Amino acid sequence: MNTSYRSRWFDVCWCACYTLHEIDETGAYLSMENKQELYLRMNRQIQSVLEGCELPLTAMANTCAILYSELPGLNWAGFYLMHRGELVLGPFQGKVACMKIAVGKGVCGTAVATGAVQRVADVHQFPGHIACDSASQSEIVIPLSVRGEIIGVLDIDSPLLNRFDETDQQGLEETCRILMNAVDWTGGLLP
Repeated sequence: MNTSYRSRWFDVCWCACYTLHEIDETGAYLSMENKQELYLRMNRQIQSVLEGCELPLTAMANTCAILYSELPGLNWAGFYLMHRGELVLGPFQGKVACMKIAVGKGVCGTAVATGAVQRVADVHQFPGHIACDSASQSEIVIPLSVRGEIIGVLDIDSPLLNRFDETDQQGLEETCRILMNAVDWTGGLLP
């Protein structure tokens, strides 16, 4: 069995197994708990964990760890941060990721350039998509700002098409509000 075939076979089996237990092929939750309840519980957990946290980098690390462990159907969750006019990799959970992304390039760079959430049902249809992980099928990116200036993005990828809907967007925007209000951003990432 050649390695590219084996890799595709593993990705398909992993996605199929994960899908049967957590979500269906459209990203709809199969459990009794609905998405809104999941986001309420998860965001309360994030708020509790971040209480008293003064360091932005530490807060981002714990936030992406909670997102990655609590949200089903993800293969990457993390942050890219603005540095010298481009996005650089910050705290994350998942496979190795792109280290730098130019503003206006890919889903993350587009979120920075437009200042708007990017919710992409099929990343392969997104012009200029940057494929850090070939298993990624859909993505949501939320810009983070301090005093009106974008300082980075929260980026979440899924191996499922159309994984993210309006409820995910609202829940993740609340996650970002909690993060941005929890720490002191005036001293930089690690004062």
